[in-house]
Order: sequence, then structure tokens, then C-alpha cells
Amino acid sequence: METVDLLISGDWVLTLDPNLGTLEGGAVAVSGERIKDVGERLRLESLYRPRRRIHAAGSVVLPGLINAHTHAAMTLFRGLADDLPLMDWLQDYIFPVEAHLRAEWVRWGTRLACAEMLMGGITTFCDMYLFEEEVASAAKEAGMRAVVGEVLYDFPSPNYGPLEEGFRYTEALIRKWKGDSLIQPAVEPHAPFTCSPELLQRARRVADENQVPLIIHLSETRDEVERVRDEHGTTPIRHLHRLGTLEGPTVAAHVVWADDEELELLRESGVGVVHNPESNMKLASGVSPVPRMLEMGIPVGLGTDGCASNNNLDLFGEMDTAAKLHKVHSQDPTVLDAQTVLKMATALGAKALGMEEEIGTLTPGKRADLIIVGLEAPHLLPLFHVTSHLVYSARASDVKTVLVNGRVVVEEGRILTLDLEAVLNAAEGIAREIQQILRKNTGSPEVSP
Repeated sequence: METVDLLISGDWVLTLDPNLGTLEGGAVAVSGERIKDVGERLRLESLYRPRRRIHAAGSVVLPGLINAHTHAAMTLFRGLADDLPLMDWLQDYIFPVEAHLRAEWVRWGTRLACAEMLMGGITTFCDMYLFEEEVASAAKEAGMRAVVGEVLYDFPSPNYGPLEEGFRYTEALIRKWKGDSLIQPAVEPHAPFTCSPELLQRARRVADENQVPLIIHLSETRDEVERVRDEHGTTPIRHLHRLGTLEGPTVAAHVVWADDEELELLRESGVGVVHNPESNMKLASGVSPVPRMLEMGIPVGLGTDGCASNNNLDLFGEMDTAAKLHKVHSQDPTVLDAQTVLKMATALGAKALGMEEEIGTLTPGKRADLIIVGLEAPHLLPLFHVTSHLVYSARASDVKTVLVNGRVVVEEGRILTLDLEAVLNAAEGIAREIQQILRKNTGSPEVSP
């Protein structure tokens, strides 16, 4: 018998691999950082001698969830200012606080985000924010997979200052982290309305020269479309296509306002798209044409966006919202069925990020990123259809165990890689600082962390 590091079995194994399907009484063998074998439990038990065995009775084993777009450190701004017009929200709350942003805040805010995501079954996240070296280090410390890139825009940054320093920071980030087993660097211009054509073209060159993806917010709001049209005479997607910015590995977050011709440009260019339904709903941005994109063959993943415009990093809730939003919007209950939405949170999310060869399905040879979800809570019984339950009934708190790169990072709901009490205490301390900043800015004593 061959020795493996782990043999994980459950009542169900959802591989999300079309060749392997769903296995009742299945198992996953893990050797080092990768999946060695997947199949019927008795067969794997006859082939492998595990150093450790995890049998998850009353549970389902599936690939780790992929949060394909977020701003992790903005956990510190959770609930800071809700139910406001966008410009009031930005100018009176977010911008004044971000003017004081520093590396320590991002370090602790990202640790808080990693704890929330890992404990909720998210094993990979794609980040766009500031002080991204801190994001990369915090994700690595947490044992979490992350795509990281420093946001670039035409105006000075609280981190690097002028744009030229932003490109230097980005290239240093790439040099340090490229080839890491968990951290994937990227080049991340903010959006077409905050980036000049020269910035966008340079970002593309830097991404191509370093063989890393370019990640950008794209066509998120009607206002963005009109601003780009006024300035450049065309829509954001056509603008990027004209500049050649889409020609290479590209991930576009949001894509709410786009016609079929623009979607065809995305499809032809091989762009991955990330749908952020709860953020789009909260900010009243609109409804992305996700069913049409999937029909056209565009890979669409799921993202939470940041906690300032969503309030949580719960991908189970995001799956439920995505399915129901598009059903009511189209008035068609068959749109975005549970299986499709689960793929968006796993296999399609991996494809949108260009990582489908490594993660997204439980396939031999891929990275051992997987989660165990309990199925015995009252809100999950009786059980008629596992996939349906995961999308419409399960909660982040139902996640029991999480593996990333073959390492157990959450066990029986407890995170093993971070000092959770220290993280929570640090977040509370920073919240008090934010409260003081806002009191000075707004003159209101009622702002509370």
C-alpha cells in the first residue's frame, strides 16, 4: 500500500470535476500539497495507508470556495457608513479614513478577513487594495491562497505616493512573490475612469513582461460608463479593447453595464469576469448580465467585494443571493440553478482567475484545497439534494474543516493558523482610532465602531 498524508472521507464528495461527478461515500487522498486520488472510499482505503484519517460523517467534502474579488483589509470599515448616497459615503467616510491608512491597519484588517474567509470555507481570494505587501504576508501567515496587487490610479496613493512609485511597488511585489506556492502577484489598475490611457497601457506591459494577470474594476456603474464615454468617446470595455488592455490574462470585476457586443469583446479576449451581487445590490449599481455571459462561454466567478460595500465575506450567502437575484430579475426560476452557482464559487472562479489548472475542482494532481461542510444542522434537514442545500440552505458557520495546499488550517470550526483573539482585539483598537478620525471629520459624536 502507498502511504499518503491524509485520507478524507464523507457521506458525499462533490468533486465539481465533470469526469468524476458526485460521489456518495467518497474519499480524497492527499499527498503533500496535492490531491493524490479521488474515488469511492473503500477503493481508496484498499490502496493507501494514510498518516492521518479524517472521516466526516454527516458531511460533504468539496473544493474550497474562491472569493474572486475583494478588498480584504476593508473588514476594518465594516458597517462604517451604510445606506448613504455613493458620493456622501466616499467623501464623508471612506476617503477621510483611508487618508490615515497605514501598513499596520492593512496587516490586521487582512488577518481579520482571512479568519472570516477561512472559517467560512473560502480558501482563495483575489485582492485589490493598498499596502498589498501586508496582504500577501498576512495571507501567507494564515495559510491561505491569494492573488494580490497594489491598486494603481492617476492620483497619489496613501501607500506609495505618486504613480511612478506605484509601478515600482508593483514590480517589487511581483519579484518577491512570483512562484510562491500560495501567493500570486498581479498588476491592478483601479478602473477606466481613474486611470489614464497611458497608465492602462503601461499596466498591460508590466503584466505581460512579468507573466502575471491584470485585474481591474470594469463597467460597475452607469455613472462610470457615462464618465468614460464623455472623456474617451466610448464605453469602458470598448475603451480598454481599443487600448489593447484586454489582450492578455485579464480579470474584470463587476461588468454590470455591458451590451452583447462588449461581452463578445470580453469573450474573444479571454477575459474572466467576477460577479459581486450583494455589493452591486447594496450600492444600487445594477444587475450584471451573468446568465448571458455564461451562455456565451465567459468564465464568471463570484466575489464578495469589500466589507464596506457588502458587510461580510460570506460566499455561501453570495451564492444564495446570486441565484435568487437573477431569477427575480429575469422572472425565470430556472436561471442560475444551484449547480451553476456552486461552479461559479469554485471551478468557474478558478477559471476566471486563470487558476483552473491548480484549483477549483477535486481532481488528482491539483492543489489540495478542500472543505468539509456539516449537513446535520436543523436548517439542513431533511436532505434531498446536496448541491441545492449548499447554495440555498448552508451557512458559513456550517464549515467544519478547511485544507489549503494540503494543510489543515481550520479544524472543527477553529482556525489553527492565526491567534483569533489577538486579531479581534487589534481590530477593536483600530476601530477606536477610526471613530476618532470620523468624529474630527464629521463633528458627530454618534459614530461608533
